[in-house]
Amino acid sequence: MQQRDARPHRAVLWGLTIGSCVGAAYLFGLFDVLELKALDGRFLLRGEQRPRSPIVIVAIDEDSFDELGLQWPWPRTMHATLIETLRRGGPAIIGVDILFTESSRDSRADLALAQALQQAGNVVMAAFFSVVEGDLVIKEDLNLPIPLLRERAAGYGFVNLPIDADGFIRRAILVRAHQEQLQSSFIHRLLQLASAAPGTDPPSRGPVLINFRGPSGIFPTIPYYQVLRGEVTPETFRGKIVLVGTTTPALHDLFPTPFAARQRMPGVEIQANLLETLLQGIALRHPSSPFHLLLLMTWALAAAVIGFHFRPLKAFGLVAGLGLVYALANVLAFMFFNLWLEIIAPSSALFTAYGAVVLRNYAQEEREKRRLARYFSPAVLQEIVRYPDKLSVGSDRRRVTILFSDIRGFTSISERLPPEEVVDLLGEYLTAMSEIIFKHGGVIDKFIGDAIMALYGVPLPYEDHAARAVRTAIEMQEQTSRLSPRWVAACGEPLKVGIGINTGEAVVGSMGSVQRLEYTAIGDTVNLASRLEGLTKDFETSIVISQETQQEISGLLDASPLGQIKVKGRAAQVRVYAVGKRLHSRVPTAMPVTITLVVSEDEEVSWHASIKNLSKGGATVQTPKIIPAGQEVRIDFSLPDTRAMFGARGRVAWSHAGEIGIEFLDVTTAQVAAIEECLQSDRVAAPALKDGLVSTGSTGGEKR
Repeated sequence: MQQRDARPHRAVLWGLTIGSCVGAAYLFGLFDVLELKALDGRFLLRGEQRPRSPIVIVAIDEDSFDELGLQWPWPRTMHATLIETLRRGGPAIIGVDILFTESSRDSRADLALAQALQQAGNVVMAAFFSVVEGDLVIKEDLNLPIPLLRERAAGYGFVNLPIDADGFIRRAILVRAHQEQLQSSFIHRLLQLASAAPGTDPPSRGPVLINFRGPSGIFPTIPYYQVLRGEVTPETFRGKIVLVGTTTPALHDLFPTPFAARQRMPGVEIQANLLETLLQGIALRHPSSPFHLLLLMTWALAAAVIGFHFRPLKAFGLVAGLGLVYALANVLAFMFFNLWLEIIAPSSALFTAYGAVVLRNYAQEEREKRRLARYFSPAVLQEIVRYPDKLSVGSDRRRVTILFSDIRGFTSISERLPPEEVVDLLGEYLTAMSEIIFKHGGVIDKFIGDAIMALYGVPLPYEDHAARAVRTAIEMQEQTSRLSPRWVAACGEPLKVGIGINTGEAVVGSMGSVQRLEYTAIGDTVNLASRLEGLTKDFETSIVISQETQQEISGLLDASPLGQIKVKGRAAQVRVYAVGKRLHSRVPTAMPVTITLVVSEDEEVSWHASIKNLSKGGATVQTPKIIPAGQEVRIDFSLPDTRAMFGARGRVAWSHAGEIGIEFLDVTTAQVAAIEECLQSDRVAAPALKDGLVSTGSTGGEKR
């Protein structure tokens, strides 16, 4: 159906087109939220991992509020006491994720906290960027700890974290510009203290993808009140990185993260995950957009090529297999290499390209079906559509059988009737003939007025194409007899049809101009078939076949020689034969036969009949019971002068006027030899030649 030489070009074109469309959607961010959710899925699939860095969280939680019985904000003298307690334990660093951007009412409390910060010498304070949007401008302020505190702290940094499009936190900014200066984040300051190199250059200003270790509670957490009351010894914090922050929902410092979509994670725990990510060097790596654009274009091209070269179900299996392999590689890259490869956009390109090509192929096949339905039977058409590579309709040389039919005297008939009635009669006739041609696997090449040209053996390579054509001709004549009474009533003349059949090589396929192609056959084989159809008038017979066709059906169908004709363009004369609906007539007397019809698995019906004609391929049986064509039967009889029974399975090839033609299905070599011996013996009377012609009984006569 599709030309293979055009497929690579079309596949590339479709792949690039679909890839470009998906790529544009990717660049516009249409896949961002889905991709982020897919990233969360990889975290959940991997599961939680225990932190390796010595991070401890001192949590201002619900229990601390209950035990201390104080309202927020708590007195700064209490925070001073906490820091003093932690200092005695010898922690490596203390990070206080609490904002002290305004002085308290008690200046002595601020001084006490400042002294505690100075004595500890390793405390980092939190700052916060605030944004105020006006009608014309957007104002950004950095809210720092009050001067008294920040001058005595080891450092300070902003605790703001970027929020993704779906409201989740998955990344962090370590350094950002503010008022022409670079400001470090809270975690960056902690890292500087941890490396004992506070003057080191800041890292890249790009975002850091946090490799979350797990849900809330994954880091060791101690309630604030237990440290304050001495229920936890200071030595617990020796050499640790201590983060102090709120975890109670009442203070609204909770955010959704990959492990905490509903039960949100406190900000201090997010800072702990970020610190763990940087200390362990496990930040997620995310290739740039050009890489993913190239990847999705590759998948789109692959899917388009697969869609053009394979049937939809097989193509879907291959595309789905590619998708599964990529998904598995994606998960493994995340688990073992901390590599985040985007999956939504490439997968969308893969399956969108497949779907688009399948829809395109379906639409084209439907158009091809409608076009080819004029020539092929539904069964043949289904095979062509199902196996377009196997059954080519391109032009090539094939051995075929050509059938031509024509209504006798149609011109004079059409002159006597109104055009509308002629169209009605002709339409009924052509419809009936088309059904018969399709039934036997033929291809309608064209209608030429009342004439029909049909092909057999293409595009499906039937080995018995000659027999199919002859059976078609016989059934067409039977149908003509059934239609004839209406023609007599309409125009006063019976319907008569002449049919010519020839077998040989011809160039067959789609041929014509650029604007219009037709499926047809060209060659001398076609010309001779048309000439044979015209000879039916000369020989007064309804079906004339060539010697090539007669040799193909020998032993299957009855063909009587008519003589030889000289055809224009041929040096040698052509032998022609007349065909009747009987099998070979070689048995001089009727022979008794038993016919068995299998009605069902448990029921058989048998009756006696007589064989009128016999060949090694079948028999004509005179029987009181008429069986429809296509029915399988069993036939049992004895050959003349023998005692051996002949038993074989057969199929009814035709049924008419008390006679049925049976085609043998499973005769043995010995049975064939016995029949040939019987037919060639003196017991068989051969037809006598007269003037180069042979009398054909009801199927013809001598040349006038």
